[in-house]
Amino acid sequence: MPKLTIDDLKRIKEETTKATALRHDGEVRIKITVHMGTCGIAAGAREVMKSLMAEMAEADRQDIRVVTSGCMGMCSSEPNITVEVIDSEPIVYQHMDANRTRQVFRRHVLQGEVQTDFALAKL
Repeated sequence: MPKLTIDDLKRIKEETTKATALRHDGEVRIKITVHMGTCGIAAGAREVMKSLMAEMAEADRQDIRVVTSGCMGMCSSEPNITVEVIDSEPIVYQHMDANRTRQVFRRHVLQGEVQTDFALAKL
């Protein structure tokens, strides 16, 4: 297997950034990140992801992207999700479970109403 060059790494970074970025063209207007580091998984992030995917299937929205990431360094507040809506500040939600995830999806993602009771921070 050939070694990766700096140019290869730059190309991979550009492709990844393009694939996960929010866009004004209507293609991806909302991104939801489920933080699934080991601490998140131990706290129930898989249940959160399962609930979120069920909501996504029911909503049938093509302008919403769900991604995963590793630990965000706030282990005591896991499971965490971050909701990014184009032209708005990202909101990190803490101590999520299936019910809270459904509420955040239906009210914040679909209706634009930030759920302050679960919000940890604005990024």
